[in-house]
Amino acid sequence: MDPIYPNLVLDALRTVRYPGTDKNIVDLGMVEDDMRIDGRKVSFSLIFDKPTNPLIKSRIKAAEAAIKHEIGPDVEVTISEKYLTSVKPKEEKANPLPRVKNIIGVSSGKGGVGKSTVAANLAVALAREGYKVGLLDADIFGPSVPKMFGAEGEQLYMHEVEGKPMIVPFERYGVKVLSIGFLVDTDSAVVWRGAMASRALNQLIEEADWGELDYFLIDMPPGTSDIHLTLVQTLGITGVVIVSTPQEVALADARRGIAMFTGDKVNVPVLGIVENMAWFTPEPHPEERYYIFGEGGAARLAEELNVELLAQIPLIAAVGSHSDQGSPIALGDSLAAQYFMHLGHMVIDAVDRRNSQLPPTQKVNVNR
Repeated sequence: MDPIYPNLVLDALRTVRYPGTDKNIVDLGMVEDDMRIDGRKVSFSLIFDKPTNPLIKSRIKAAEAAIKHEIGPDVEVTISEKYLTSVKPKEEKANPLPRVKNIIGVSSGKGGVGKSTVAANLAVALAREGYKVGLLDADIFGPSVPKMFGAEGEQLYMHEVEGKPMIVPFERYGVKVLSIGFLVDTDSAVVWRGAMASRALNQLIEEADWGELDYFLIDMPPGTSDIHLTLVQTLGITGVVIVSTPQEVALADARRGIAMFTGDKVNVPVLGIVENMAWFTPEPHPEERYYIFGEGGAARLAEELNVELLAQIPLIAAVGSHSDQGSPIALGDSLAAQYFMHLGHMVIDAVDRRNSQLPPTQKVNVNR
């Protein structure tokens, strides 16, 4: 049985016209951004102008009928009513991860620099040191963590925590993992609306049973986007690790990424820079170095911006092959694994220094 995705529901609702107009209820903004999908159960709210609107019942019935017709008659649909006259200002939410000590974003200015590989292996390295680690794959443009952990096709399950249904993170190699990739069909192209992506991401943060963690790593999308704003508005992020290659074009993008996090409105500390693919080393000849992307660019950027160079990690073929096989190379004891273990130690030290020198990071109030 095919899974249900938010886009399928929205496409069905686009067939429901609002009387007196030539527009559907989606384009009119009547579908609230609170959609929940649990197997074949779909729930959401429709927004009306006032409780006395005579079309409320007919539009709700039409929406339910459209979903059953377009997706399947077995779909259980629950539609609530909301009214423009009763909209209240949002209240400040409590900390959604009260049992998590440190939240670390892994970010890059552009794609293709190995950010997700660094995030996955850093998580494994920290777990090998005996820490309780969680990894959230928030990269909506290319969620690759499921593949790196051998969890492609993994189904999400829920259990009750204090009477509330919570998502159970997948756990492997001592790391609790959730990915935006678990919510989409990996064989289909998915176009995320900003609000939809933010809602799905918030669900993986606020409605998941992460439990007690020493380090909660977030594999962020490349660049600067609405998702980054969602994350800093939802969580007080301890600090970010910036991943770049030595190439000048990558460094320019990394510089912009650092500027976003350190700007007055966001003000999230930068723990340091990782120079990935710093050089190419043939595995049979570990003493040889070929600087195919340039030499030391990220090191110079770190010095220029007065941030720490956490690690220089070479381009080694085995790193990619291990990721493709669902077994991060940091699990082993090879030379490549040692680079990531060193990175883990550097991040631990950087977090300790940051926590001793700065107060806890607060959630950001960003006016878009």
